[in-house]
Amino acid sequence: MEIAIGLLAIAATVLGGSWLADRFDLPAPLVLIVVGILGSYLPFVPEVALSPDVVLLGILPPLLYAAAIQTSLVDFRNNRAVILSLSVGLVLFTALGVALFLRWALDLDFGVAFAIGAVVAPPDAVAATAVGRRIGLPRRLVSILEGESLVNDATALVSLRTALAAAGLASGLASNGVTFGGVVVDFAWASVGGAAIGFVVALLVSVLRRHFSTEPAFDTVLSFMVPFAAYVPAEELHASGVIAVVTAGLVLGHKSPRTQTGASRLSERINWTSIQFLLENAVFLLIGLQVFYVLDRVRTSTLSAGQITLAAVGTLVAVLVLRPLWVVPFRLISTRVLRNEAQAPWTHTVVLSWAGMRGVVTLAAALLLPQNTPHRDVLVLIAVVVTIGTLLIQGTTLPALARRLGVRGPDPREDALQAATVLQAATRSGLDVLDRLDDLDEATREILRSRSEDRLNQMWERLGPQSGDADETPSARYRRARMQMLQAERDEVLRLRDEGRADHVVLRVVLSSLDLEETMLDRLDDQESRLAESEMLPVDTIEAPCEHLQDAESCAAPRTPDGCEECLRDGTSWVHLRLCLQCGHVGCCDSSEMKHATAHFHETQHPVMRSIEPGEAWRWCFVDEVVG
Repeated sequence: MEIAIGLLAIAATVLGGSWLADRFDLPAPLVLIVVGILGSYLPFVPEVALSPDVVLLGILPPLLYAAAIQTSLVDFRNNRAVILSLSVGLVLFTALGVALFLRWALDLDFGVAFAIGAVVAPPDAVAATAVGRRIGLPRRLVSILEGESLVNDATALVSLRTALAAAGLASGLASNGVTFGGVVVDFAWASVGGAAIGFVVALLVSVLRRHFSTEPAFDTVLSFMVPFAAYVPAEELHASGVIAVVTAGLVLGHKSPRTQTGASRLSERINWTSIQFLLENAVFLLIGLQVFYVLDRVRTSTLSAGQITLAAVGTLVAVLVLRPLWVVPFRLISTRVLRNEAQAPWTHTVVLSWAGMRGVVTLAAALLLPQNTPHRDVLVLIAVVVTIGTLLIQGTTLPALARRLGVRGPDPREDALQAATVLQAATRSGLDVLDRLDDLDEATREILRSRSEDRLNQMWERLGPQSGDADETPSARYRRARMQMLQAERDEVLRLRDEGRADHVVLRVVLSSLDLEETMLDRLDDQESRLAESEMLPVDTIEAPCEHLQDAESCAAPRTPDGCEECLRDGTSWVHLRLCLQCGHVGCCDSSEMKHATAHFHETQHPVMRSIEPGEAWRWCFVDEVVG
């Protein structure tokens, strides 16, 4: 019963702390850490022992998997050089720097000093994604941070195991059995073996999904098994369980559109989002709850308070300083020596060098130190100070640094523009298939064509002005009216349920269909509300992917500045306006009834038009059907 009450209290505190953080626009990790620290000093709050086995086996695999299935394998591959530099090179560099400092400050054996260096070296996947999502960083920067934090735990844990063996503290291993060649082989097996095991698990799951899994519930349970099915065998074979889980997650996330049904993907996404929310926030609460007990155990140390303070604060400073000392030179080398021209701005490098928040893995790894480790309680305190210190210092200053440097996250309107062009290509492929189907009557064919075009027009309409009912687009009017209809339909279904006039199973099916439609409409409304608050990128920052866009002017003098030329003449209305960049003709968009802009292209073959809606600067090539 005590365990159940404790879990319920943790979940309730996570919900309350997250609500509080959202209410006052504060970072949720920091709020929960503070709540945990305060809670650890309350007499009625029992000690929550943070077992390394619980963290490394029960919490870390699902958190890594939840992050990995949402990480783009393509982006991970494109940024692999930077990710490997941070997740391997920087971890070893930091571990070495901290080891040299602690060997001087506490007169530790180098093996023990390197072990605690490996403990505090890796930034945390949970902290990186939590802070990155909140402040809104560019996607490439977020991909690098996620990739780094997904892989660096493997480097740190292998380094920790090797350092303990070198210090003669690892069970079954003697210090004279550690050689440079053995370390290289151990690290190679941890990396290659972990990746191979993760790939095999992903392959088996893909086969099961393709041939046996059709129900979302079956598929979701299978998904819950994956992180543990990858982690446990890898660790048993002395490979890296972290790399195994990450590999399985990256591969399955990449393959999911081909191996899972839409219902299964939706179910998996919702369930893993809920698990990730609970676990990652509980992690920060648990870190805070350790503070009182860690400080209490340090009181028995033979080291003086000055030595302990110097070691803890000095290690924190070293961790903060060593990251820029690695990131900046690597950027210079990759630019000048390797002649890598496809580099992000230097402002991104500065932000990357300051985004090194630690998390629960650092604390769990510290607890892996054997009981006979010299000054073990002090070393655990150092890990706690580094974890909380980086979260407090870097977590609170990173948003201000990003704003000061002008580093912004993805532009919602640019995303909407890209989504419209992707859907344009997808719709064209779908209509090509429709034209080749010989077993359809014309009425069905026309319904399918109309629905495809309506869906595409709805996507393009999102790019127009969002200034109230006066400028309401056809799709916005449809959603508003349909939401009112759905409410009336749901009320009627509930009335029939309360009167006992329909079977509850049938009612559940009907309500589920209404819920699904309402969810889709709510999602579209939420996207449009974000678009309304954003600005479109200027035209000179958007790439021109075809020769027509490259040759076209960025703008032209409109022949009829007051509106669509034909609509003004015929007395019809328009939704959005498009400008021909060759002759200045102003026509209405494809969401408008008459579609005069497209008609103008078919009549004149002028290839490029531009949106002249307020705040928009994108251009469209009718010939190649691309935006730029």
